Amino acid sequence: MPGGHDQTLRPFLWRAENLYADTEIVSRNHDGMQRYTYGEYADRAAKLANALDEHGIEQGDRVATFCWNTSRHFETYFAVPTIGAQLHTINPLLPDDHIRFIVDNADDELVFVDPSLAEKLAGAAADSEEFEGVDFVLMGEEVPEGIDAVAYEEFIADQPTDYDWPDIDEDQPAGMCYTSGTTGRPKGVEYTHQMLWSHTMATLTPQGIPMADDDVVMPVVPMFHVNAWGMPFTATAGGSKHVYPGPSPEPEDIASLIEEEGVTVTAGVPTVWLGLMDYCKENDVDLSTLDTVIVGGSAAPESMIRWFDDRGVELLHAWGMTEMSPIGSVSHLKGNLEDEAYDTQVEKRAKQGIMVPGLEFKVIDEDGERIEWDGEEFGELYVRGPWVTKEYFQRPEANEEDFEDGWLKTGDVVTVDPDGYLKIVDRAKDVIKSGGEWISSVELENAIMAHDDVAEATVIGVPHEKWQERPVAFVVPGEDADRDTLVDEVYDMLREDYPKWWLPDDIEFIEEVPKTATGKFSKKDLREEYADQSLVEGNVPEDAAPESDD
Repeated sequence: MPGGHDQTLRPFLWRAENLYADTEIVSRNHDGMQRYTYGEYADRAAKLANALDEHGIEQGDRVATFCWNTSRHFETYFAVPTIGAQLHTINPLLPDDHIRFIVDNADDELVFVDPSLAEKLAGAAADSEEFEGVDFVLMGEEVPEGIDAVAYEEFIADQPTDYDWPDIDEDQPAGMCYTSGTTGRPKGVEYTHQMLWSHTMATLTPQGIPMADDDVVMPVVPMFHVNAWGMPFTATAGGSKHVYPGPSPEPEDIASLIEEEGVTVTAGVPTVWLGLMDYCKENDVDLSTLDTVIVGGSAAPESMIRWFDDRGVELLHAWGMTEMSPIGSVSHLKGNLEDEAYDTQVEKRAKQGIMVPGLEFKVIDEDGERIEWDGEEFGELYVRGPWVTKEYFQRPEANEEDFEDGWLKTGDVVTVDPDGYLKIVDRAKDVIKSGGEWISSVELENAIMAHDDVAEATVIGVPHEKWQERPVAFVVPGEDADRDTLVDEVYDMLREDYPKWWLPDDIEFIEEVPKTATGKFSKKDLREEYADQSLVEGNVPEDAAPESDD
């Protein structure tokens, strides 16, 4: 529907500029704190749009960012897609060869880069054919000597503060993000204006992750990670105050911004909040303004939910994927659970939750049949909806493998309880098949991390001569842990809740669990290390192990 009535991002910017012109945007930039209003933001977005036009960026061109969570990065979120170009956020934590592949595959015209990441990007771009013809804008007021780029403030300095925003078709690609590529080359996912509009409207609902004009929203989840889970768009549409924590925020930075700016809603992976919890134990931190902490990327342990509950803060579990723009489910309590016992409520909230309005799902077992919603049967989760991609960018072989009749095959193995709550049991590639039975590595990890002296834990399946695979746990002990007794204590704790054949055949201490570029636990390195090791006898008695299907 031409004429400005399509479902695009432009009305969200219009609403913030005209209805909330005095609402603040605060950012911890590399060159100090920046504080301005939506009205001033709209002016700067218009200046950037004019600068992009002058640089030769046209509708359909891709403009990349290589940046942390800052106000300047946020300015690209509306300026780039609203002129009809496509914003491509690049994860700076990826290996150099993946960065080169992504820039080449996306055919980026221009890259905005944070000053603290300039050296990293220069290393990836050096003598690289993939970066030929790509120009760079450094997100600051000046460019250090030896860097071939223009300063952002110089780039927009002489541009007018008004812009005649074009009418954009809702099917026009607005954004692009690549999967982390832990099992191969990263896969590109394009987001149209309609997808981002639909995602924003769904997350604004009470069953999504609502943000209102009295909220102060701080996305700690990186803006290069699926648009910071869409929070910059949702907060703008809701008229919320924005707070951006800047380059590599430490727990002290996060705590200070919560206190000083009155943050009410924030979001990040569990390791972020574990760091804040540890900081709070040693320091007097005022969390009184904080209403909601959103956790995604990996499961939050029940102990974390209870810790925030004790401080009057709701920890809200969410699940999604790059392919889903990304929010899929949120673990709100349904009305029929409001009067249930607290332990029951925590158990529900520790799951990945119920699908947000607008999405459909089904769960398919190994025989291609839909599972029962009994909280016990496992199967792979399939999803479809208006903000779920239907294909990868230029990857026909992956499209054939990961999509089926309009459904995205998520690769997540889940159960569904009678109330419709999803619980991710594992990634399809991470679930451990032992003697014909499935063991959830994620569930074992969460159980082990419930021990007070365990800082981190991950579980992988290793080859076994008889049982096909057996679980092995890798544990990072806490600073004060007694390593001589910790293994026995973990086994004793696991025996209380799990059958003997679920128990890890070994528990090994490591210094740190490997992480992916988005902060999730990465099992790839550990699997490679143990790929040739076949456990013949473990710590689990044979008479307690499952009977083989073979």
